[in-house]
Amino acid sequence: MRKIKIVGMLVLAFILLNQQRTNACTNFLISKGASVDGSTMITYAADSHVLYGELYHQPAADHPEGAMRKIYEWDTGIYLGEIPQPAHTYSVIGNMNEFQLAIAETTFGGRSELSSQAGAIMDYGSLIYVTLQRAKTAREAIEVMTGLVEEFGYHSSGESFSIADPEEVWILEMIGKGQGEKGAVWVAQRIPDGYISGHANQARITTFPLNDSKNCLYSKDVISFAREKGWFTGTNKDFSFSDVYAPVDFGAARFCDARVWAGFNKVARGMEEYTEYAKGIVEKNEENNYATNRVPLWVKPDKQLSVQDVMGMMRDHYEGTELDMTQDLGAGPYGLPYRWRGLTWEVDSVEYCNERAISTQQTGFSFVAQCRSWLPNPIGGILWFGVDDTYSTCYAPMYCGITEIPECFAVGNGDLLTYSETSAFWTFSQVANYAYLRYSDMIKDVKIVQRQLEDKFVTYVPSIDKAAENLYNTVNEEEARKFVTEFSRNEAENMTKRWKELFHYLVVKYTDGNIKRESNGEFTRTETGMPASPIFAGYPEWWYEAIIKATGDHFKVKGSSH
Repeated sequence: MRKIKIVGMLVLAFILLNQQRTNACTNFLISKGASVDGSTMITYAADSHVLYGELYHQPAADHPEGAMRKIYEWDTGIYLGEIPQPAHTYSVIGNMNEFQLAIAETTFGGRSELSSQAGAIMDYGSLIYVTLQRAKTAREAIEVMTGLVEEFGYHSSGESFSIADPEEVWILEMIGKGQGEKGAVWVAQRIPDGYISGHANQARITTFPLNDSKNCLYSKDVISFAREKGWFTGTNKDFSFSDVYAPVDFGAARFCDARVWAGFNKVARGMEEYTEYAKGIVEKNEENNYATNRVPLWVKPDKQLSVQDVMGMMRDHYEGTELDMTQDLGAGPYGLPYRWRGLTWEVDSVEYCNERAISTQQTGFSFVAQCRSWLPNPIGGILWFGVDDTYSTCYAPMYCGITEIPECFAVGNGDLLTYSETSAFWTFSQVANYAYLRYSDMIKDVKIVQRQLEDKFVTYVPSIDKAAENLYNTVNEEEARKFVTEFSRNEAENMTKRWKELFHYLVVKYTDGNIKRESNGEFTRTETGMPASPIFAGYPEWWYEAIIKATGDHFKVKGSSH
């Protein structure tokens, strides 16, 4: 008898919460010249089986001399220590502050011997949220982040950060020095204007310019540290951060960089060149063991991208590629592009894997952070914020100048173990999980409402910008902030209400495996007011054939001549 064994990584993950970061997030970075309106953008999907979707808020504050800030590890809530507060900290909405500085991340792990540092205080999550309270620009953020880990130590494993302000977009990659030495080694590169980049739990920076501080910054010991450890012996110009500190293997390519490839593939021609790499086939140079066929750090999109184009990059299951998750037997009869964890599994002692797509069921929250240089800061920055699965979420515009968080997104309005009727996360999770039952049909209804709402938001924003800017210039900043706060709150709450209505509609339409007849969203009745006979859609032909292949004559109707 065949023994099927699910690899026990999921069980371990529930015990060790920080393991939730493995293969956990996706980011894309859009430079000014790559966007249709000259804005910069970064994206983030915060994926974790224990992360709840809520929107964080830290108001601006003044601090007395000697004030300290307690640091708790973002993944686990464990207390790590405290650091001095500056005299003033800035307002932060989610992962964007009042100056339109936005920061996101993905964890790449890297060399295991560098994953822990005794006494270190700054974990990757705290680095993000502390820096957003202290920095105004991307370059200043890099200075703050690297300075904090140098002074207080780096508590996390290897990390890639996306950092954007209204003018520039940077990728910063960092890994700790392990036991016995405080701090981290790091490299930061500016995304060239007109290009886009991405990272998804695998270090992406390879070789980098050593004498171009306008476009590249790095720690003074990023190369010498690797030499001391015996990991690199070549010339400085040939040093590759990723290949030395986080070498690519099958999992890094198939589970991680494949997501970058998929996002690029939606907006740039020529990505078929990297299909084999995305499938986990990594070619390496014999001289230094560097990967030679990997996805480039940045590409030029075929056209300048709108914010909705970028939202679309965050919605992908490898459709239309060799990795398409809707096409294999695991998708079931209704093309479900999701696979329940674990990520790998064994049959007869042979290991196999599921795909790890950008859109995944365990997303807590995601966003597209849009920074616009032509508007005052409190109005120019928009965090297009969504909760749960990126494919079926809806991105609502949260201006960076808002002073209150909508109740549907508020911290404390439910959690992953506490259902809340007014929580956007639970509302969107209801719709997504119900749609998973008959995905190929229900997702069409979901996408209709999603598009209606996001089209409305995108249409409204220019008028809101104009009105808010007028208040900013003719009255004061406070009134402008009140105005965008009311707009963001109303749109988020109305969106959540509409999504509840969508859930009710789906339950009625698809209950008991039937499909109710309807026209333009109105269910059909007979002349006497009775429900019209439903559609008995059954299963696709190939699914019936698969049943017969697996069961032979077990279901054959006796006496059938066929």
